[in-house]
Amino acid sequence: MKIALGCDHAGYDIKQPVVDFLNERKIDFVDFGAYEIDRNDDYVDVGIKVAQAIANEEFDSGILLCGTGFGIGITANKVPGIRAVPCDNPDAAKMARAHNNANVITLGGRVLKPEQVAPILAKWFDTEFEGDRHLRRINKIAMYEKSTLNVQMEHGGRTVIFNHPLVQHKVGIIRNINTSVKEFRELVQEIAGLMVYEITRTLPLTEIEIQTPIEKTKVKTLEGKKLAIVPVLRAGLGMVDGILSLVPNAKVGHIGLYRDPETLNPVEYYCKLPPDIQERDIFVLDPMLATGGSASAAISLIKKRGGRKISLVCLIGAPDGIKKVHEDHPEVDIFIAALDSHLNSHGYIVPGLGDAGDRLFGTK
Repeated sequence: MKIALGCDHAGYDIKQPVVDFLNERKIDFVDFGAYEIDRNDDYVDVGIKVAQAIANEEFDSGILLCGTGFGIGITANKVPGIRAVPCDNPDAAKMARAHNNANVITLGGRVLKPEQVAPILAKWFDTEFEGDRHLRRINKIAMYEKSTLNVQMEHGGRTVIFNHPLVQHKVGIIRNINTSVKEFRELVQEIAGLMVYEITRTLPLTEIEIQTPIEKTKVKTLEGKKLAIVPVLRAGLGMVDGILSLVPNAKVGHIGLYRDPETLNPVEYYCKLPPDIQERDIFVLDPMLATGGSASAAISLIKKRGGRKISLVCLIGAPDGIKKVHEDHPEVDIFIAALDSHLNSHGYIVPGLGDAGDRLFGTK
């Protein structure tokens, strides 16, 4: 068994009892920090690191410590596959394992005394998962996680991968070399529409009063939010109509970049944005996030012209591109329909779908 351990400053006082318990039991563990008391640290950072390491099967379980065990547990549970439960007594730890098969236990440094830690951990480690009806419930949770969004935090930024069956089905079709230009173009628009439906989920609403044919009533409406979509020419154009079908009042800018075939670096040749770009939520559209150079350059151009709240929307991405964008722009969220494995020697995503621009417009 291998355990991932993490804490913030508020959980630091009970960290040593945890370490002593693990050493006494000869349980292998890795300490993700904090390594000293720093009241400016955030439980979110270590919570995500530990949770992702467990979700990636690098560790079997985790122990997280903060002031109450609540905040760091909420954070860990945002990572698909994590079942983090705060426990303040041995009975709670027993039930967390027996009924919930909790793979992360969270403890509170402000609610527990150091001598209370070992009995809680002992009960958690020594209890077996009962399975049966509890397994059915856990499987339902897992199915829900897989059917929604996969959120990853790497290189300082957030990447959201769409696991929705409709999105994945349509991505499979556009990958096919035998898909016609007409079909490819239509499917790219459909995928973009499905993605923006989720991306705009957090837009704020306000109430207004209207008159129906029957009576006056209050309804929800977008709270004056201004949106802009900025396709990176030329392949980004294929995603525009799919998004405008859902948010027809969004303004559209355009950025022209091409990739130098030798250096693979982006070269700007056109940039025109809405004049009030600084007031808008901006979606940069770039179907293929390969090296990340063009996407990062496009974001930089928007920032120079006053754009602040920017998201990048892609069909397929590679780890190289995600790393590049998040290293250059860690505050920018990346939304992609599929994350592929790597780039080939020509800078194309593998398995990918080829050149998105050529497939959209029937060129070579």
